[in-house]
Amino acid sequence: MNNFPVPKTRSLTSSPYYIFALLFLIYMFDYMDRLVIVSLFPFIKQDWGLTDTQCGLLVSAVYWSILIFTLPVSIIIDRWSRVKIIGFVTIFWSVATVACAFTKNFGQLFAARTAIGIGEAGYAPGGTAMISSLFPKEKRARMLGFWNASIPLGSALGIALGGIIAERFGWRHAFGLVALPGIIVALLFFYVKDYQTVELKKTVGRGAEKTGSRMRLGEIAAHFGRSKTLIFNNLGFAANTFVTTALLTWLPSYFQRVEGISMSRASTKGGIVMLLAIIGAPLGGYLADRWFKSRGNARLLFPALSSFTTAVLLFIAFSVCRGQIQYAVLLAAGIAAVAFVPAAVAVTQDVVHPGLRAVSLSLCIIIQHILGSTLGPPVIGALSDAFGLEKAMVFLPLSATLAGIFFFIGSFFYDADASMVEKVETV
Repeated sequence: MNNFPVPKTRSLTSSPYYIFALLFLIYMFDYMDRLVIVSLFPFIKQDWGLTDTQCGLLVSAVYWSILIFTLPVSIIIDRWSRVKIIGFVTIFWSVATVACAFTKNFGQLFAARTAIGIGEAGYAPGGTAMISSLFPKEKRARMLGFWNASIPLGSALGIALGGIIAERFGWRHAFGLVALPGIIVALLFFYVKDYQTVELKKTVGRGAEKTGSRMRLGEIAAHFGRSKTLIFNNLGFAANTFVTTALLTWLPSYFQRVEGISMSRASTKGGIVMLLAIIGAPLGGYLADRWFKSRGNARLLFPALSSFTTAVLLFIAFSVCRGQIQYAVLLAAGIAAVAFVPAAVAVTQDVVHPGLRAVSLSLCIIIQHILGSTLGPPVIGALSDAFGLEKAMVFLPLSATLAGIFFFIGSFFYDADASMVEKVETV
C-alpha cells in the first residue's frame, strides 16, 4: 500500500526510546497541569466561597473541552503531522495553565480551565499513534503501559506539589510552577522524526487482481460503527474513567474531612494512592501482553478482571474499613484502578486501519469523557453536597463493576474485528 510523502519537518532524532521519553514527560506535565487544581480547592473556596459542585466543574471543564475538540484535532493528526500538533498543543495548554494564576473569579478560572482542555485535546491521540508506530504490536500494551504510568505520576505530583506550594506561597503560584516545564519539553519535541502519514486505502480483490481503493467517509464511519470490540471497550473505559477521575478529584478532600488532617497532608496521602498507580499501568500492560501471546482476546479479558478487582477493593475501602487498613486497601485500589488502561488503549489501535489510529483513540476519549470524566467529579460533588463525601464515595464500586461487564462482553468480538484490519507498516 502506498503512503504519502513525508512532510518536511525539522526532524533530527528518530530514536524510539528518546521520542518515548519526551512523550512520557509531556503526558506527565499534562496531568500535573490538569489536576493541580484539586489540592487548591480549600484555598480557592476560602477566597471565593465556591461550592463542591463548582469545584467539580473546574475539573470537568477540561474534560468537556477535550470532548469537543479531540476528534477534529485527531483528524489533523492522522492526515498531517503528529510532531507539530503535539508541540503546539503542549505549549497552548501550558500557557493556559499559567493564565489560571491571574484569574479573579469563578467564571474566569472556568474559562482558563476550558482553554487547558482545548490544548490537551490532541495530545493523547497523537502520542498513542506515535507509540503504536514506534514499537511492534506484540509490545504495544507494554509500552502504552509505561507511557500511561506518567498519568498517575503527573496526577500525584500535581496534587502533592499544588498543596505544598499553595500553603507556602499561595494557590496562584502553584499554576505557574507546574506549567513552565511543559513548554521546554514541547520545544524539544519539534526536533524528533515523525512517521509517514498513512494513506486511507482498503484492499479489494484477490490474488493478482488485488488493488487498493481509497476509503470514503461512509466507509470510515462504518469502520468504527460496526466494531463491537471498540463499542464495548470504549464503554468499559468510560465506566472506569468515572472512577479514576472521581478518586483523583475527591480523595484529598475525603481524607481531610474524614480524618480531620491538613490539606497538604491529605493531598500527600491522596497523591501517594495515585502515585502507586504508576505500578498498575506498566504491570497491566506487561500482563496483558504476556497473556496476549496465548489468547487473542486477552487485551479485553484482562481489563475485565482488573475492573472487578478494583470494584471489590473500593467497596471494602469505603464501606467496611477505616484508618490504616482502609488506606492500605486504597493503595491496592490505586494500583488496580489503572491496570486496564494500556490493554484498553492498545485495543483502540489493534482493530482499526493504521491511518485512523489517532481518530480511534479520540472516539474512545469522547465516550470516556461524556460518560466518565465529565460526570465523575460533579456527580460525586453533588452527592457530597446532598449526603456528605463519605457516603458519596460508596457509589464508585458500582461503576467499576459495570466496566468489567463491558470489557468481558467486548472480548467475544476482538478476534473477528482484529482479523479485518489492513496490514500497513508505518515508517
